[in-house]
Amino acid sequence: MSESETILVYDDDCGFCTWWADYFDERTALRIVGFSDLTDELRARLPDDYEDCSHLVTDDAVYSCGASIEEALTRTDVGGPVDDVVEFLRQFEDYERFRERGYRWVADNRDRWGRYLSKTPPARRGSDDG
Repeated sequence: MSESETILVYDDDCGFCTWWADYFDERTALRIVGFSDLTDELRARLPDDYEDCSHLVTDDAVYSCGASIEEALTRTDVGGPVDDVVEFLRQFEDYERFRERGYRWVADNRDRWGRYLSKTPPARRGSDDG
């Protein structure tokens, strides 16, 4: 799987999640795939509880929840500043726990966040919406 074949899997029935998926689609070479469009092969690579969070799938790894967003951010065209911050934060023992707690807090409050950052999710678009 090349960089352009690295896949971000997300909840395509969530407006907040769709906003972020579009953000990454515009700024990375990631292929974006919603839960409703998973192939059997891709679903088999995900954890059983895959609908609990987003995932970034590469040739040799699957990053889930906060790790998926971190990996996606390091692949954006923002580049250096994000990479530097992530590299710095990874030095701290509690960073991974903090990252995952932060992800879970945002995910559990995505209805609130969706008031500010949201797009109509693909799973809710009418067939004639284009």
